[in-house]
Amino acid sequence: MLPRWDDIDTVLLDMDGTLLDLRFDNYFWLEVLPERYARQHQLSVEAARAKLAPLFVAKQGTLDWYCIDFWTRELSLDIAELKRAERVHVRFLPGAERFLQQLHARARDPVLVTNAHRGVLEIKAEQTGLLRYFRRIVSSHDLGVPKEHPEFWPLLQAELAFDPARCLFVDDSIPVLNAARTHGIGQIFAISRPDSTQHARAIADFATVERIEELL
Repeated sequence: MLPRWDDIDTVLLDMDGTLLDLRFDNYFWLEVLPERYARQHQLSVEAARAKLAPLFVAKQGTLDWYCIDFWTRELSLDIAELKRAERVHVRFLPGAERFLQQLHARARDPVLVTNAHRGVLEIKAEQTGLLRYFRRIVSSHDLGVPKEHPEFWPLLQAELAFDPARCLFVDDSIPVLNAARTHGIGQIFAISRPDSTQHARAIADFATVERIEELL
């Protein structure tokens, strides 16, 4: 199943897990951060993970979950600096940059729509050059609510002035995709392999591709 490109006026693309490899984020939150937290509090890495896990669970699905300012205050660690130190691990998913290049060759102007904090977006853009493919970037922090919340989508529509029925939206998060579908986004695709080091996920409720370049 491929997009019906003649029925699309607006292309909305997620960043992490859709264009950029989610391996970096998994590596940072599951390995780098627990190790630094353990060192700071003189804990074992296992004990640090056990202490951090309920904090992470409590904030998932909220804007705080994506906010490096919040985690810097909460953990007394400079999250932006830690991410910048590890930025060499930030990279495109296979085929993602080719997809963006082909969009431009076809005179398509996509919009980057991400839950990433602007500080994180800056670090990842410096490493990959991602933003040269976009004239418009919307962070959920700009709108005050994350993409998985129904309130996000009317705000995004007001910001971009698009017709939901004539939108293509690609993301790896099922809660985000559900919110987009509820808002009436016309064509929705899920990325089944957001982390290149893991196997593809089985996704039943959405049209699915393993790599975004398959949409071409």
